[in-house]
Amino acid sequence: MPVTSALPEAQRALSGWGRTAVELNRVVRPRTAGELSGAVSGGASDAIIARGCGRSYGDAAQSRDGLVIDMTALRDVIAFDSTSGELHVQAGATVRELLALTLPRGWMLPVVPGTQEVTLGGAVASDIHGKNHEHDGTIARHILSFTLHTPGAGTLEVDRDHDREIFSATVGGMGLTGVLENVSLQLLSVSSPTMLVDNDRTSDLEQTLAVLDGGRERYRYSVAWIDALAGGRGHGRGVVIRANHASADSLAASDERSAPSGARATRVTVPERFPAALLRSATVRAFNELHWRLAPKHGRGKPTGVEPYFFPLDVVGEWNRLYGDGGLLQYQIVVPPGQEQVLSTVLERLRQRHVPVYLAVLKRFGPGSEGMLSFPIDGWTLALDLPAATPAVGETLDELDELVAGAGGRVYLAKDARLSAGHLAMMYPELERWRAVRARLDPAGAMRSDLADRLALTNPRASA
Repeated sequence: MPVTSALPEAQRALSGWGRTAVELNRVVRPRTAGELSGAVSGGASDAIIARGCGRSYGDAAQSRDGLVIDMTALRDVIAFDSTSGELHVQAGATVRELLALTLPRGWMLPVVPGTQEVTLGGAVASDIHGKNHEHDGTIARHILSFTLHTPGAGTLEVDRDHDREIFSATVGGMGLTGVLENVSLQLLSVSSPTMLVDNDRTSDLEQTLAVLDGGRERYRYSVAWIDALAGGRGHGRGVVIRANHASADSLAASDERSAPSGARATRVTVPERFPAALLRSATVRAFNELHWRLAPKHGRGKPTGVEPYFFPLDVVGEWNRLYGDGGLLQYQIVVPPGQEQVLSTVLERLRQRHVPVYLAVLKRFGPGSEGMLSFPIDGWTLALDLPAATPAVGETLDELDELVAGAGGRVYLAKDARLSAGHLAMMYPELERWRAVRARLDPAGAMRSDLADRLALTNPRASA
């Protein structure tokens, strides 16, 4: 029986950012809380899922057999206290919009992903992490409360301290406990919209890990770019990029007194039907070599704007088209301390199987998150962008899933497009607890996505 909704429906071809599974979806776009509530309560007998900017890489925000609720019209700021830094905002507001509001007033979202084109609702559903996870955790740590529309329990006002189970099931729950209407969170006070950035060029993976691990108390933000196409003695070489927010004193002591800090317009957009042959291993290998050699061995205190530091790829619009019609897979894993060899094995196995990695990013995580299905655990996370059309990529990643799960690690669901239900259960030990909470909020199983169906998240019998 189809979802009943008073809202007009549109047929839209949707996919994740990886563009690997394009499906025709029925879509509604509520503009008021009442319309949103009606769309959710009308889904008691069919699949519904919320969608923001569509930046999850796989099939988390689409439902081929149900209804997709486009949240992008619900983006109003309800309240912003520029003295305390508390922000109350509708879930369809984007990171870009919120930074434009808060940065000029000395506040910043405490955790941001690698792109500004993410809604706050999507950030909560994915329990995003950033370059500062060791110090500031995931976005969940900074959420005070939220309003959640559920098919079975109605509209709930969820407080982090008083509604711990619902809170923990929803943050990182991939939108499957209900649809977020608005979120209240505590912002981070920043002394300047300028970052002071240190760069260190490394010669191999061992040195990359050592530099990232060293001086952890001195930097709020740390990340490493890895040249995943380099083999031999250069295996795992890269550039470690660490930063802090600049103070007036630190800016005065740096080589430059200021840096661009406001919104940075997209400079170029990749055209549709971009030929994938133009992005190939030889081209990327040459770029990596140049990028690595041009990076300073030990660059210190470079003033950099917030956007170029946190969101370097946003300068290229629709950059996912570079991978052509075959699309891309992002394989992001985390493994606990003591399992660093897994990172090396993953890079080497992909190289041996001739699966090219065109972008690789390594970060250090601190203690895990509050979400039952949240991705971060204490350890190392490696994110790899791969051409989805590469022969043997699926078989190779299946083998690596086994390796990662056996090491006590996991794959990030917000980036996933091909994980198996069996590996999911190995990677997420709180899965059954999450299912029990979700079932109370949605006993008919209306909240579903293609990701949920593929992984049998909401119907474990489907994988039997």
